[in-house]
Amino acid sequence: MTNKPLNRLNQEMSGVTFKPKSVLNRTTTQAITLGLAASLATSASYAEEQKKTIDLDQVQVEGQKIDDNPYAEKDAPYKANFSGDARRVKPLAETPQTIQVLTQTQLEEAGQTDLKDIVQSQPGITLGTGENGNAFGDRYIIRGHEARSDVFVDGLRDPGMTTRESFATEQIEITKGPSSTFAGRGATGGAVNSVTKQANLGRSFNKLSGGWGTDDYHRYTLDSNIVLTDDAAVRINILDAYEEAPDRAPVDRDREGLAASLFWAPTDKLDFTLDHYHLDADDTPDLGTYQNRTSGQINHNLPAYAQEQDFLKSTIDTTTLKVGYQAANNLRLENTTRYGKTDNGYVVSGASGTSAVDADGNALYDTVSIKNPAPQGWQDVEYFANVLNAFYDTEIGGMQHQFVFSGEYSNHKVLNGVYNVENLGESNCLVNGRRGISEGYCIQNADGSYISNLNSFIGRSIAKGDWDSDWQMKTTSLAAMDTIDVTDKLSVFAGVRFDKVDLNLETQGRSEGDYDYSDNLWNGHLGFVYKVAENGNIYATYSSATNVNGGESDVGTSSGYGGFLVDSTALNDPDPETTNSFELGTKWQFNNNKLLATAAVFQTTKSDVMEGSGYDEVGTYNSGENRVRGIELGLVGNITSKFSAQVALTAMDSEVTDSYNEDNIGKSLSNFADNQAFAQLRYQLTPKFSFGGNATYVSEMYAGQPDTAAGNVKVPSYTKYDLFATYRFTNNLDMRVNVGNITNEDYYLAAYRSGGFMYKGDARNAYVTVNYEF
Repeated sequence: MTNKPLNRLNQEMSGVTFKPKSVLNRTTTQAITLGLAASLATSASYAEEQKKTIDLDQVQVEGQKIDDNPYAEKDAPYKANFSGDARRVKPLAETPQTIQVLTQTQLEEAGQTDLKDIVQSQPGITLGTGENGNAFGDRYIIRGHEARSDVFVDGLRDPGMTTRESFATEQIEITKGPSSTFAGRGATGGAVNSVTKQANLGRSFNKLSGGWGTDDYHRYTLDSNIVLTDDAAVRINILDAYEEAPDRAPVDRDREGLAASLFWAPTDKLDFTLDHYHLDADDTPDLGTYQNRTSGQINHNLPAYAQEQDFLKSTIDTTTLKVGYQAANNLRLENTTRYGKTDNGYVVSGASGTSAVDADGNALYDTVSIKNPAPQGWQDVEYFANVLNAFYDTEIGGMQHQFVFSGEYSNHKVLNGVYNVENLGESNCLVNGRRGISEGYCIQNADGSYISNLNSFIGRSIAKGDWDSDWQMKTTSLAAMDTIDVTDKLSVFAGVRFDKVDLNLETQGRSEGDYDYSDNLWNGHLGFVYKVAENGNIYATYSSATNVNGGESDVGTSSGYGGFLVDSTALNDPDPETTNSFELGTKWQFNNNKLLATAAVFQTTKSDVMEGSGYDEVGTYNSGENRVRGIELGLVGNITSKFSAQVALTAMDSEVTDSYNEDNIGKSLSNFADNQAFAQLRYQLTPKFSFGGNATYVSEMYAGQPDTAAGNVKVPSYTKYDLFATYRFTNNLDMRVNVGNITNEDYYLAAYRSGGFMYKGDARNAYVTVNYEF
C-alpha cells in the first residue's frame, strides 16, 4: 500500500496563506503555521512526504471577506472540512458519526453570538430549565439527553456553567450521539465543542466590527493577528456588547471580553501556544411568562417584570498552555494544561397568576404576583486539567494506521451557595399560597392594568450568603484510538477509554451530608466507512457513554436533576448509567467537494438510569431505561457558486421503556421535540451584494425533569424567520444588516415542569454591522 500525504492544510482546504518555517511533516507544519491551541496537529506523514512543501495562495472569496478559518472549505465558508479536535484524524466527510459544524462566517451572518442561541436553533437540541431559572448557565439537551455538563472548549471540558460568548470562536462543533471515548464521563446524547481563534503565522490582519440597532443594541469587536517573526505570532480578540432584550426592557445583556493568544516555534520540532480567555457577562435576567397548569393557557401579554436589583453574572478567566514536540518523523506529542476560575451568581424575579385576597382568605380579584422568595444562587468554580496526546502513524500488514494515545487528569471544584435576599419595599397585596395567607407583591391591579413602578417596587437588599454544596470531581483517564485504512475503499475506526472518577460532595443547609463515590468507567467506539463512489460513502458506527451518580455539579442532592442520589432501599453503590448507540449513515460530496450531503438513522438506549424525585435526595438506583430513535439529514456548502446553504432536520421518537413508576413506561421523554429543522441560505446576487436568511422550526414538547416521562406542561411549536444582507464597498469594507424574527413570532424555548415560568424567545429586532479590515 502506498503511503499518502495526510496534510490537513492543503490547497483544497482553506483560503488562508500559510508560510511554513521550513519543510516539515504534517503535524509540525500544522502547529507552526497555525499554532492552534485546540490540538490542530494529528500524526506525522512519512519521511518521503516531508519533501513536499505547502504553497497556498490567499483567496478572496467573491463578495466575502477573506476567510481565515483553517478548517473551512476554500470558497465555501459554510462548510468545514475538518474538526478542530485533532483526535478526529479524518475529514468530516469520512468520519462515521453525525458532527454538525457551524463556522465563524455562518455565525456572523446569522447574527447569533451567545452559545445558547446558536445551539438551541440546531435540530436535535432543545433547552431545559431548573427551578431557579436554569441556574447559572445554559442547559442543553441533545437527542433527548442532558448535556449541560458536556460543553468543551478546544477539546477540554468547560465545567463552569456560565454564559458563553462566541467573539473568540472559530467554529462550533456539535457531536450527535454518545461520545465518552472522546469526552469522558457523560456525553450521553452528544457534546458541544467550541474551537477558539488562535495566533498563527498565516498572515497579519486587523478586523474591526461595529454594530448598532434596535433595543439599544451595540456590539464592537476587534480580531487582530500579528505575525511578529518567522517563529512567533500573537492574536487579540476584544468584545464590548450591550443590548436590551427586544420588547422586554429593562431585561438586558452586557458582555465584555478579551482573548489573547501567543504562538512561538523556537525550533522545527518544538512549539508553544499560550492563551488566556476573559469574559464578564452581566445580565438583567428574565424568566419570561408562565402557564396555567390547569387550563394550559399561557399569559402571552405579561410585560417584563424584572426588578432593578435582579442580576445574572458570570466572570470567566481561563489560561491554557499547549506544548507540541515532533519526537520522530511519524510521532508527535502534545501536552495541554488548563487552569480556570469562574464566578457565577443570580437573583431573578419570577411571576405567577394568583388571586389577591382579604385577611380571611376571600378572593378579591385575579392578579399576577412576584414570587417570594426570589430564585437565586451563586457558584464558584475552579478547575485544572492536563492532557497528553501522542499521534503516531505507521504501516502494519500493508495497512495505514493512525494511532492516538491519550492520558488525562482533571480536578474540578464547584462551590454552590445562596444569597441573603431581603425585600425592602412594602407589600401591596395579600396572597394565599402554600404557606397560607402572606404579604405579596402584586403587579396587576384589580382593573387589569399593571402598576406604574413595575420594575422597582420590591427594592431588594442582596448579600452573598453561605455555601450549601461543595462538589469535587477528580478524573484520571487513558484512551487509545486507531484509524485503519484497510483498503482504498474501507476504513475502520476503533477506540477505547478508561476513566477513574472520584467524587466528593458535602452539603449543608436544607440537607446535610458528606458523600464519596468512586467508579471505573469503560467506553468505546467502533465504526466502518466504505467508499461506494469517489464522492460518497456509507458508514456504520457503535458508541457508548457512561455517567456517574452525582455527576452534575450545580444541584447538590437534587436527585431529579442529576444531583447525588441516596437510595435508602439499596444495599450497594449504584452502577453507572450506561448509554449505547448505533448509527447508520451516508455522506456525499458534490460541486467539487464544496457541498456535503449527509443522512443518518440512529438508535440510542440509556440504561441503569438513576431516577430521582425533583429536589429530594432519595430516589431509586438504576431503575430506568429510555430509548431514542430518529433520522437526521444535512446539507452544507455551496449548491452553486453563488448559492450557499446549511440545512439540517431531525425526526425523532423517544420512549421511556422502564421505570420504577409503571405509569411512565411508554411515554415520551420530557423536553423532547419530535421534529426540528433549521436552514440558513445565502445568495450572492452581485459581486458586491448578497442576501439570505434563516428558518427555525421546533415541534411542541412537554416540560419535566431529565430522563423522565414528559409532564402536561406544553411548550408550543414555533417557526421563526431571520433575514440578513451584506454589501461590500471595497475589499476591506462591508456592511451587513440583520433582522431577527421578522414576523415577530411569540415563541417559547422551554418551560419549568410546573409551568411556573417559560423562557420567551426574542421579539423582532434589527441591527447593522460595519466590518473593516486593515
